[in-house]
Amino acid sequence: MAHLAASHCRRLGTTPRRLALLAVLFALLATPFGAAQGSLLVYAVINQDDAELLTDMFRERTGVDVRFLRGSTGELVTRVIAERGSPQADVLLGGASTLHISIAESGALAPYVSPVAAYLPANARAEDGTWTGFYLTALGIGVNEERFAQRYGDRALPATWEDLLDPAFEGEIVLTDPVASSTAYLFVQLQLQRLGLEAGWDYLEALAPLVGQFPSSGGAPPQLVGTGEYTLGVSFVHALARYRAQGFPVSLIVPPGTAGEVGAVSIIAGGPNPDNARRFVDFIASAEAQQAFADQSLTTALHPDVVAPAAAVPFAAFDLIDYDPALAGEQRDEVLLRWQSVVD
Repeated sequence: MAHLAASHCRRLGTTPRRLALLAVLFALLATPFGAAQGSLLVYAVINQDDAELLTDMFRERTGVDVRFLRGSTGELVTRVIAERGSPQADVLLGGASTLHISIAESGALAPYVSPVAAYLPANARAEDGTWTGFYLTALGIGVNEERFAQRYGDRALPATWEDLLDPAFEGEIVLTDPVASSTAYLFVQLQLQRLGLEAGWDYLEALAPLVGQFPSSGGAPPQLVGTGEYTLGVSFVHALARYRAQGFPVSLIVPPGTAGEVGAVSIIAGGPNPDNARRFVDFIASAEAQQAFADQSLTTALHPDVVAPAAAVPFAAFDLIDYDPALAGEQRDEVLLRWQSVVD
């Protein structure tokens, strides 16, 4: 870089106009990843503060005027598909790979195979490039220790998914609405794939009457359990770990036979800024972005160079079923229709 600048000095000389041109050259050379132009709109399924972290980093490193809109899974899936004729956003950030698979089947996602993501295994990216994984998380049970002790004394905490079916927990469980949240849809699919369709629906039909609230946001159960409004909540373990790390009285249980799924990023087909969308996917696939995201979100990064933060649940703690995300994506409409009949 210094050699390149020196050669330009000799060529341009030292007149004021040439010095001004030289200053522009130095500014270009000093801009990380080159001097990006234009803008970018990101639809973010991940938490508000995590989306802010990643978009701020991208803006600082590229100069791209990047903005994001945070929404629930159901809201943003509907928006991306509805806008196929005239896309308003460029990128869909976060959420389980199954939702990206569902959107890709509608033709609303553009293929892009990032060269930065060459380290990813086959199950962490779409073969056609319509989604790229960047983190892994798994489902668990959060327990507010103080509320549990008040209501159940020294009783043992639930340790398995079957333990949630105890009638004593009626009204004390919070589970996100699977229609609106990829977190809860993963939970529904976990039971169907873990137990088989018939036994899985038996489990879900027994659990639904015990649930006190079905909020639309995947971030609600950890918050409601952390603040003591409910005793038990089903959520991703990283979200529960964040509340525990912040000092809330939350015990985190990872039941045997849980489901983990890759969180992904994808490019919206026909979006207004495709070049910057590809740059953003490259950035998200980098070790730098995933380290910052893991440190804040407590998820498990997919980049091999990322060091897991101490407060995160280690991957070794997950006893995972052989979960089929493609099957979950194919069954989504049918399963959600039946789920609505269960809770009506």
